[in-house]
Amino acid sequence: MLARVRSAAVFGIEASPVSIEVDVSFGLPGFNVVGLPDTSVRESRDRIRSAIRNSGFTFPEHRVTVNLAPADVRKAGASFDLPIALGVLAASGAIVRRDVDDVLILGELSLDGGIQAARGVLPIAAAARRGHFRGLLLPFSNSREAAVVSGLDFYPVRSLGEAVAALNCPQPVALTAEVEVPVPTAVHGDFADVRGQIFARRALEIAAAGGHNVLLTGPPGSGKTMMAKRTAGILPPLTFDEALEVTAIHSVAGLLSPGTGLVLARPFRAPHHTVSDVALAGGGSHPRPGEISLAHHGVLFLDEMPEFSRHALEVLRQPLEDGLVRIARAQRTAVFPARFILIGAMNPCPCGFLGDSRRACRCTPTQIDRYGSRLSGPLRDRIDLTAILSALPTTDLFDSPDAESSAAIRDRVAQARGRQLARAIDGQTVVNGQLSARDLRRVSGLNADARRLLRDGAERLGLTARSFDRILRVARTIADLDGSEGVERRHLAEALQYRGS
Repeated sequence: MLARVRSAAVFGIEASPVSIEVDVSFGLPGFNVVGLPDTSVRESRDRIRSAIRNSGFTFPEHRVTVNLAPADVRKAGASFDLPIALGVLAASGAIVRRDVDDVLILGELSLDGGIQAARGVLPIAAAARRGHFRGLLLPFSNSREAAVVSGLDFYPVRSLGEAVAALNCPQPVALTAEVEVPVPTAVHGDFADVRGQIFARRALEIAAAGGHNVLLTGPPGSGKTMMAKRTAGILPPLTFDEALEVTAIHSVAGLLSPGTGLVLARPFRAPHHTVSDVALAGGGSHPRPGEISLAHHGVLFLDEMPEFSRHALEVLRQPLEDGLVRIARAQRTAVFPARFILIGAMNPCPCGFLGDSRRACRCTPTQIDRYGSRLSGPLRDRIDLTAILSALPTTDLFDSPDAESSAAIRDRVAQARGRQLARAIDGQTVVNGQLSARDLRRVSGLNADARRLLRDGAERLGLTARSFDRILRVARTIADLDGSEGVERRHLAEALQYRGS
């Protein structure tokens, strides 16, 4: 007998429906899966056989053929276990309906018939709604994640027996999504803990307000890492649409804990300097998001930035410009969003004490030049602000007044982003760091005095066209923090201070 159920395959962060046809026919007993399955799908045959028997059902002692259509799309992952098992039971008569084409099914089976959490549930739920499916049969531990998508009937199940019952006697479960976005907490600490370093604190506030990239340069122990970790805490809360995108990426990457709904906290990713370019950008035979996509709408922190491999750093160039990563494969191209704030930290020289009045630098000029050249010119050109830190005097550790808290900084950042939202074009929320050159000139509002200063600064610093626009974007953000309608001379003067050599 022939049966058909529906599931979905995830490529990148997009899901597409897959039709699973199961034929049980007379012949020598066998279990074959066709339709471009990868190793993880082919080896599911033994799991499915054991799960069916241990759940009290009879596995057919006939020839079982499973076809995954369309045949030109590679199917990967263990989430096809449950739909294939239900297709086998439907073809053998344990399920009343042999053609279950109005419900998408996914889930990984245990040998005892239990159902484990699956990856990519949120993109699959979104694909089910786009494809006008009636409902989604999914692991119980993924129910809160799927509940974000409205307009579907949900059948969360814990075992193969419950899945069979859900198809024979459909009784959808009402799931509620957690959509309230709380005020962000200082997961990595509060800026009130930071002593001194007013210049760097201001640079990070500007970066958070306008979505700009920052490079912190200073000797060891000057607070670079400490401040970078606190930057995610001064960003405004994720909007609902942003939370959906972040959750989808983490779902595909398999980083959501069972029972997790929307990801409500701004991501903060800090990969080690030994990270490969594939781990940073994403990829693999079945493309998965890398660190830069996992930092989407959050912060990517590269500590000891010159110690990263040249290939890994150069991977950042396109995402910093376009806000996405394209991973091309022979059949398809996976696209991962990657809008993040890059914070890099580095020492002024290999030993770290160049310019430090308390300790002498032992590096030769050649070593210093070689160390600085590890960050290429095109990559530095994409960094909007450079803040040079000095060693903190011992007296500041004891006598420095209490610093401003993250909550106070976050309020100013939120107000500045509100002004950017008010200028949104066609309802699209774009922070200053993402403005196109045309839109930037429309919203800059430069007066004659500011134009002269910008022209003189561009000539003295030898700015490229990209650097010119980035200084103007930073000045626009400073004006927003100041509550000014246009960019004035003082805003440009401050922006020029953050332009590194």
